[in-house]
Amino acid sequence: MRLALSQAEVAAEQGEVPVGCVVARRGELLAAAANARQTSGDPTAHAEVLALREAALRIGDWRLEGCRLYVTLEPCTMCAGALILARIERLIYGAPDPKAGACGSVLDVLSHPGLNHRVVVTTGVLAAESGELLTRFFRSLRAEA
Repeated sequence: MRLALSQAEVAAEQGEVPVGCVVARRGELLAAAANARQTSGDPTAHAEVLALREAALRIGDWRLEGCRLYVTLEPCTMCAGALILARIERLIYGAPDPKAGACGSVLDVLSHPGLNHRVVVTTGVLAAESGELLTRFFRSLRAEA
C-alpha cells in the first residue's frame, strides 16, 4: 500500500486526482499506476484500470487470478467491474469514497449476487494517509480557484 501511496503522490504532482494502485501476485509486483485522466485525456485512465492493463500484459493473460490489487481510494463502479472481469482475488483499499465508491460506500458492486466472481475486500489500510493526500489536493484546487 505504501507503493500505491507513492503512485498517488506522483498523480498529484501531475495535477491528477491523487489515486495510486499496485497489483501483486504471491509477493511479486506486477504493476504500479497513478491516475492519468487529465494527462492522457482518457476518461478510463483510472489508476486501477491502468494497473490491471499493465499486470495483464506482464503475465500474458487477462485473467489475474491469485492477484491482489492495492489502491489508495475505494474503486468506482467502472473499476469495481474491471476487478471482477480480471478475476482479482483480493482488493485492499485505503480511503472510502462517499461520493462514488462502489465497494461498499455508495454501491457494493463486488457483492452483487448475480456476478460469477467474488473479490475479497479489505478496507481502511493506510486510510488516514490516503485521505489526507486527497484532502490536500482538493484544498489546493479550491485555493487556486
